[in-house]
Amino acid sequence: MSAIDFSFDPDWMDTLSAPFMTNAFLAGLAIAVAAGVMGYFTIARRSTFAAHALAHIGLPGATGAVLLGLPVSLGLGAFALGGALVIGALGRRVSEREIATGTVLAFATGLGLFFARLSSSASSQMQSILFGSILTITTGQIIGFAIFDVVLVLVLAVIYRPLLFSSLDEQVAQAKGVPIGLMNVAFMAIMAGVITIAVPAVGTLLIFALVITPAASANMVASSPLGAMIGASVICLASIWGGLVLSAMFPAPPSFIIVTLSTLIWAVIKAVRSFTNR
Repeated sequence: MSAIDFSFDPDWMDTLSAPFMTNAFLAGLAIAVAAGVMGYFTIARRSTFAAHALAHIGLPGATGAVLLGLPVSLGLGAFALGGALVIGALGRRVSEREIATGTVLAFATGLGLFFARLSSSASSQMQSILFGSILTITTGQIIGFAIFDVVLVLVLAVIYRPLLFSSLDEQVAQAKGVPIGLMNVAFMAIMAGVITIAVPAVGTLLIFALVITPAASANMVASSPLGAMIGASVICLASIWGGLVLSAMFPAPPSFIIVTLSTLIWAVIKAVRSFTNR
């Protein structure tokens, strides 16, 4: 087994100007917008486990799509959305959502492994599904990402206030007549869409790096929900674009560098906050 060479590439600027890198940068922008906005709501609703689980719930859909000769993203999105609707409908309270999430996740994981065993092609796709490959994003996928961002903004413009209210104080929101069940389902459905567009970049195992970690970092410095969403998107974008640049300079898997940068930003902000609050 040959060792991985992380030596500096003097032609890294040429790599950055390649068409596949342009697609990766554009995909990163679209993903950062969606992940940053929904990352805030995920933390506010204490649904980080659900967000992480949705990526794995989409796994049998992805492997099943390979078996049927369908696009991986189609199967992934269908299963993630189906799982999101089930979790959202069954879990009205945080504790109920945890139980529903764990149950659906366990079944989906087993089903995904079963599908992978049925076909060698599905099994060979497992690595790209688990770890992603932002450098292979196509123009068609970018258009899909952009359309999703537009739909996300339009939907949030309609449900922003009740969704935010139910995220920050569910009991008071319910007493004020906010449809908590509907907000749960809407949130989970939107999150399924975010997971679907983010998985091709970093895979199901590293999805926290884009959805949760930037939002957690932004929450430590922002003074308002909107500021936290913008901050999360900026941090997410910096992690993705920085990871792409560094992966061109020092050849390495972009997803690993993206995760590392996102974690380092969180660690630095956490350390600074801890020091200044002494």
